[in-house]
Amino acid sequence: MAWREEAKFGKLRADRLFLGTDNGGLGVEVASTAAEIDAVADNSVIAAKVAPSSVITASAEAVQTSVVRQGNIIKTTIAIDITGLKSVATLGDIIGDTGVSYIGQITTAVNGVIYKGEVHCGEVPLTGDDDIDLYAADEATGAYDGAIGDLTETALMAAGGALAIGTPKPLTALPAADQYLYITAGAGDTAGTYTAGRLFIELWGTVA
Repeated sequence: MAWREEAKFGKLRADRLFLGTDNGGLGVEVASTAAEIDAVADNSVIAAKVAPSSVITASAEAVQTSVVRQGNIIKTTIAIDITGLKSVATLGDIIGDTGVSYIGQITTAVNGVIYKGEVHCGEVPLTGDDDIDLYAADEATGAYDGAIGDLTETALMAAGGALAIGTPKPLTALPAADQYLYITAGAGDTAGTYTAGRLFIELWGTVA
């Protein structure tokens, strides 16, 4: 392997690989571009993110998303601190704040074709409904305190009780391309503004 010093950065870099017995005993020169190396490794963070509605961004304590591709598999993670969001005491009503309250849109271009997903609780929700369900809907118009059933929706995960740390909830249905994600009151017995609560939504997809 031929090495040259990268003076600017003070490090050594391999920029050519020689194989075989040709080229004066050094072998056949094989040159690879950075793009070709990246394509082979294909482990990269995708620049595009899953963006929540402006209401969720403004009201929730923190919303962080990442989309990482490894080979033909894309993993999407949505981490949301629901502190500051609100639930009402009505089963199936959307959790959020005044106005449109989706937590992200899933697209084939960014997230791939989803084949698996689950929801984790990183911190138990307090002072709001702690039984939280996850839905996908065709519309981006679902608002806080609105019924998820008023949208063209699909139930992705029914918690079936208070969320607990260390108990992942697998999705029983999958979001279709271009659908929006919503969290809803799963018990409908507590109205309040959350003072704590962290959810992690993980989705796995394949490159279309």
